[in-house]
Amino acid sequence: MNINLTGRHLEITPAIREHVTAKLGKIKRHSDNLIDINVVLSVEKLQQKAEATVHLSGKTVFAETDDSNLYVAIDNLVDSLDRQILKHKDKNSARRHDDTGGQVVAE
Repeated sequence: MNINLTGRHLEITPAIREHVTAKLGKIKRHSDNLIDINVVLSVEKLQQKAEATVHLSGKTVFAETDDSNLYVAIDNLVDSLDRQILKHKDKNSARRHDDTGGQVVAE
């Protein structure tokens, strides 16, 4: 799995890089079919913005958050991505274990 970290109007310090990779470890635990993650951190006026695109096998997940504190924005971003990935994982496992085989059964 590749993690691409980009900063717009912001220098990516080692502390920020460490915080992002540590938080993204939470996502790695929930899904083993991650291909890559693109994270963009930016500053727009007084708002710190974090956005990420996660490429899974068969799906692309996008999330975006902003806050006055960059670390809070990163934490909220990871929480949002985690919810979306768990939802996708639950849908796939429910579809896989469905007795109808994904087809609509007429009554």
